Amino acid sequence: MVVEVKLVSYTPGPDEWAHRFGGYPARLSIKPGDVLRVGTEDCFGGRVQHPGDIPSEVVKFEDMNPVSGPIHVEGAEPGDILAVHFIDIIPARKYAVSSLFPHFGALSGTHETALLHDALPELVWFYDIDVEKWTATFRAVRSDFALTLPLDPMHGTVGVAPAFGESRLVFVPSVYGGNMDTPELRAGTTLYLPVSVPGALLALGDGHARQGEGEVTGTGLESAMRTAITVDVVKGAEPLGWPRLENDDFVMSTGSIRPLEDAFRISQKDLLGWVSSLLGIDTFDAYQLVSQLGVSPVANVCDPNYTFVAKFPKRYLDTAAYGGVHNRLSAIADDYRKSYARLW
Repeated sequence: MVVEVKLVSYTPGPDEWAHRFGGYPARLSIKPGDVLRVGTEDCFGGRVQHPGDIPSEVVKFEDMNPVSGPIHVEGAEPGDILAVHFIDIIPARKYAVSSLFPHFGALSGTHETALLHDALPELVWFYDIDVEKWTATFRAVRSDFALTLPLDPMHGTVGVAPAFGESRLVFVPSVYGGNMDTPELRAGTTLYLPVSVPGALLALGDGHARQGEGEVTGTGLESAMRTAITVDVVKGAEPLGWPRLENDDFVMSTGSIRPLEDAFRISQKDLLGWVSSLLGIDTFDAYQLVSQLGVSPVANVCDPNYTFVAKFPKRYLDTAAYGGVHNRLSAIADDYRKSYARLW
C-alpha cells in the first residue's frame, strides 16, 4: 500500500543562502515524515558558468559554498538526534565544474604547509552532465583526452546549528556535521546529527555530481542539485558525539579534525562504541571486531578539518540502529517515488 507523503518544496535564491551553521533564523519548518524537495547551488554560487571564468575572480571567498536553510524540524530538541534520509540527489544543470586553487587541496602548499614551490595554477574543468545516461564527461584541459564517468551524486556539506550559540563557517566540518565531503552522503543514506538547538536548524549544499575519496584537489564535480530528503527525530538515545551515517549495508561513524590521524581515531572510537552498543558486547571485544571487519575511507584532506569515515557491515549486527529509523525513512522514500516523478 502506498502511503500519501506530504511534499514540501524549497529553492532559495542568493538572498536566502546561508554561509554559516548557526546564527540564521529558520527559513521554513517541516515535520518528521515530510518529504522536502530542496534546491541547492554549487560551491561557486553558480557564478562559474564558462571555461574562461576563474573562480577566484568571479566569486568572493565569503560567498563560496552556500547552503540552503536553515530548516526547522518540528519536535527536535537539544539532546535529540536528527535523522536525515537522502532520497534523491539529481544534478540540476547540464554541466558540473571542478578546479584547482593555488593554495588549496591535499597536494598544494598553503600558509600552514609552507613549501618552496610556485603556487598551483588555477585551472577549471567543465564536465558535461547527462542525467538520462547518468554520466559525466571529463575533458582534459592540456590534451585531447576524454573519459566518461558514472554519476554518483552526493552532498559535501550538511549540518545543524552548533551548541552554545556558536556560528561556524560552512567550510568547517565538526561535531554538528558541516563540510565533511564524504561520498557516502549519497541517495539511500541516512545521516544522524546531534540536535543542539530547538528545531535543529538543518542546512545543506555543496552538491557533487561525483567525488573521489579524499577530495584531493579540494573540489568534486561541483553541481547545483535538486534533492529530496525526509527526516525523523530520535528521542531518548545516548547523546551523539559525532555525525553518524547508515545505509542498507553499513553503519558509519565520522571524525573531523586535524591532524588526519586524529580524525581517524575519532571515527574508529565512535564506531567501536556504536558496535559495542548494537551487539551488547564489551568495548574491547568491539575493538577487535571493528579492527577485523571495518572499512576506513578518507572523506576529505583539504578542508579546515580533515574527515575520516569508519564503516562496519550491518550483516553482523543483531539490532537495528536507533530503533530501525533508517528502514522507516527508506520506506517513506519508496512511497515518495511511487507517488511523484523522480525529476522535478
